[in-house]
Amino acid sequence: MEGEGPHVGYSTLFVRFARCDLRCNWCDTPQTWKAPQRCRFETGRGEQTFRELTNPVTVKTVLEAADALEVERHHFVSFTGGEPLLQPEAVRTLAIALKKRGPKIHLETHGAAPEGLAKVIDVVDVVSMDWKFSSDVKWAKDAAHGTDANLADLSEESLRIARKAPDVYVKAVLTPNTSDEELDDMCARIVAQDERTPVVLQPVSAHGKVPETLDPQRLMAHLRRVEERLKVVRIIPQTHKTYGAL
Repeated sequence: MEGEGPHVGYSTLFVRFARCDLRCNWCDTPQTWKAPQRCRFETGRGEQTFRELTNPVTVKTVLEAADALEVERHHFVSFTGGEPLLQPEAVRTLAIALKKRGPKIHLETHGAAPEGLAKVIDVVDVVSMDWKFSSDVKWAKDAAHGTDANLADLSEESLRIARKAPDVYVKAVLTPNTSDEELDDMCARIVAQDERTPVVLQPVSAHGKVPETLDPQRLMAHLRRVEERLKVVRIIPQTHKTYGAL
């Protein structure tokens, strides 16, 4: 089930990709930062029972697993990670094959891989694009760009590409470290493209290096600040943790 953003609550089959070139202080799936030797597949819809296979797996194996979980009965197939766009060829191949089975293709991306996004945008129905703030997000030491690439510049370019999809929204995780200046910069860059771009403000779920969530008064102040600049703004916390999913 989709647990974040404006499509929360829709039946969703998740395909999780390994590897990520960012390090977010709140990350709840650090096991995806590197490619593990083994991966797991859910074996029963909603049962949270799994089988393990050796990585890497073939596209055929992924499609067979999706069929076993009745992919055609889901509203979305969501590509998540890690960062799926570090493997754009696999995303594209799977998206084309799974879309034929009925569900819409929902792509979650950290917003810092515009070149990968450009390779798949024509086969994606929904782009859920994070806007990362440098107060809580750093590049991995082995990131292909190096560690000096500007996150906001990459997010701006990614949004320009993402707007080619039928549905796109920006998701910004807010923590006690999030500054007014970061929010203002995000808003200005979004307004330059389209002030009606939906933006979801997601108060952080305490995890990892972020031991506490955002003070409610500070959260509401952030909301008012963003609403002054953008037309479609919502606060939507994570919901999937309430039913035991990552």
